[in-house]
Amino acid sequence: MRSHIQQKLSETSTTRLLTTTRFIVAAATMTLVMTNTAAAVDLNVKIENLSPSDGFFFTPVWIAAHNGTFDTYSSGQPASMFPGLEELAEEGMTAPISASFASAGAGVDTTITSPGGFAGAPVFDPGEVVDHTFSVANPTTARYFSYASMVIPSNDAFFSNGDPLAHMLFDASGNFTGPLTIEIRGGDVRDAGTEVNDINGGAAFSANGGTSASESANIATHAGLGDFLGTNTAAGTTLASALSTDTLLARITVTEAVPEPATGLLAIVGAAVALLRRRR
Repeated sequence: MRSHIQQKLSETSTTRLLTTTRFIVAAATMTLVMTNTAAAVDLNVKIENLSPSDGFFFTPVWIAAHNGTFDTYSSGQPASMFPGLEELAEEGMTAPISASFASAGAGVDTTITSPGGFAGAPVFDPGEVVDHTFSVANPTTARYFSYASMVIPSNDAFFSNGDPLAHMLFDASGNFTGPLTIEIRGGDVRDAGTEVNDINGGAAFSANGGTSASESANIATHAGLGDFLGTNTAAGTTLASALSTDTLLARITVTEAVPEPATGLLAIVGAAVALLRRRR
C-alpha cells in the first residue's frame, strides 16, 4: 500500500515537473523571439582612407540610418538650404549637421573618428582604417544610410550621398539587406560653393595659411584639388598624389555585427531540460 502511494506521489511530482518545465521552456523561447524582434540591430561600419601615403586626408565621418527623408545636399542648390553642410564642408564639423538631423527626427546618427590620426585631430590619414559598431534602434523605419565628410586640405570640398534613398540598409520588415559597400572616388567630391578655392586662402589642414574668402555659388562637382599638389599639410606631409576623377579616395563597408547569444535564457532552458531528465 505504502509503495503504491509513493509511486502515485512520484508520478504526480513528475507530471507537475514536466508541466513546469514545458512552461519554462515555452516562456523562455517566446522571450527569445520577442527579444530578437524588438532589439536594436548592431552594424559594423568600416571606413578606409584609400589614398596613397602622399595623398589626401578626410575629416571624421558623419553617418546616419534614417527613414529616407533626410537630404544632406542636392547639386545645383546652395549649401544654405542644407543646415550643417557649410560647417562640415569648410571646417569638418559634424555637430551642426547632427543637430539638424536630430531636429528632423529621421533616425539615428553618429560621427566616426580616427584616433590614430596625426596628433591634434582624429582625421583619417591616408591608409587608415577604422571599424565602428553602429546601433540602429528600429530597422523597420531607419532603413537608409547616409554619410558626409570634408576632404582636406581644401576650402570647402566634401563627399556625401546626394540621394537619401541611394543606400538601403534594411527592407520593410527590418531585415538587413547588406553587406553594403560604398566607394568614393575623386569624381564624387563636391564643392560646397561657400568658400573660394584658393591654396593660399585659408584652406583647412593646409600649411599655406592665408585668409579665406566667402562665395555664394551652388553645390557642384569639384573642379579638382590639383592646385594643392606640392604643398604641405598640417600633418607635415607633402601632397604628391593627384585626386583624379577615377582615383579611389575612401571606402565605406557596412555589415551586420555578429549578435551576442542570449546566454541567460538559454541557460534556463538547459537547466530545465537537465532537471527533467534526472527526474525521469
